[in-house]
Amino acid sequence: MSKRDYYDVLGVSRDVNEADLKKAYRRLAMKYHPDRNQNNSEAETKFKEAKEAYDVLSDAQKRAAYDQFGHAGVDPSAAAGGGGFGGGDPFSDIFGDVFGDIFGGGRRGGSRARRGSDLRYNLELSLEDAVAGTSVNIRVPTLVSCESCDGTGAKKGTSATTCSTCGGVGQVRMQQGFFSVQQTCPNCRGQGRTINDPCPDCHGQGRKQKHKTLSVKVPAGVDNGDRIRLAGEGEVGEKGGPSGDLYVQIQVKPHPIFRREENDLMCEMPISIGTAALGGELEVPTLNGRLKLKIPAETQSGKVFRMRGKGVKSVRGGAAGDLLCRVNVETPVNLNSRQKELLHEFDVSIQQAGKHHSPQSASWMDRVKSFFDELTS
Repeated sequence: MSKRDYYDVLGVSRDVNEADLKKAYRRLAMKYHPDRNQNNSEAETKFKEAKEAYDVLSDAQKRAAYDQFGHAGVDPSAAAGGGGFGGGDPFSDIFGDVFGDIFGGGRRGGSRARRGSDLRYNLELSLEDAVAGTSVNIRVPTLVSCESCDGTGAKKGTSATTCSTCGGVGQVRMQQGFFSVQQTCPNCRGQGRTINDPCPDCHGQGRKQKHKTLSVKVPAGVDNGDRIRLAGEGEVGEKGGPSGDLYVQIQVKPHPIFRREENDLMCEMPISIGTAALGGELEVPTLNGRLKLKIPAETQSGKVFRMRGKGVKSVRGGAAGDLLCRVNVETPVNLNSRQKELLHEFDVSIQQAGKHHSPQSASWMDRVKSFFDELTS
């Protein structure tokens, strides 16, 4: 009986991409798998048919031959042993193909090169350094390639051998009937190779822990949570794989005077009752020096003065923020008898003047009076 077109079997077009091809195969494999269709010969036939089609179309060379010559181009009899594609149980790869991506399995062994892990380093900076930028040397613990064995893990003059349990695949398969489960090889732990004579310096790991000193250039304007990426400065990869990256996480220490909010700097300044009432001039600190701030007469506590452009210029660009100075009128303490006497005379004169000198207090008292009048009415 002639075979159906493989593209028709999987229900895909002839220009289907690899991802859609695998998706179509998974759908059919799940639908017709014998475990879901006990004693159903038709489902078993469809399952085998779908697997055969996928084995051909998922292989670039076989697919090219099939597209040019049809079934004759991929005749199973040409395969070694005449046992079909890959020879062996037609259901042997179902869990590797369908479920391998989900559980991290797959047909390929674990002997491939692996990228090293990324590392994180927390760098504490003063507000001044974060705003102006700086260069810092950091000492980082990391895994580096063992110099004694050149990262192979085997003692110098020896080499790793192919694992006898999995044949270098890194995976072993357990099967009961149609049910097949693939798992990491217990002998080589998925590496595909075993080391009979390990390197004495790294104990067969191929990597050693070491501290290295790196220079980090911190750009001006960084803030809490910003990261600086140092490519290739993470852990060295396994089996010749590329190194990971190092991410330097910025943490800005609290400042005794300023508090940063985005690109603005905030500070609070105490002023005396006399300065608040009569006005005056204060010396204001900034990250670049000192400035004079004029306090107008009759300034109330909590008043915020904005000094434009005296904040922070963000690392992402744009104009610099502002410096916001909030003044707090300070109540005098530890008064002597003469000071108390003068303050009492001053307070009496203010009260006698009423609303003229204390508009906020008078307004508040009017609201309180209205409140009580409404309660008693």
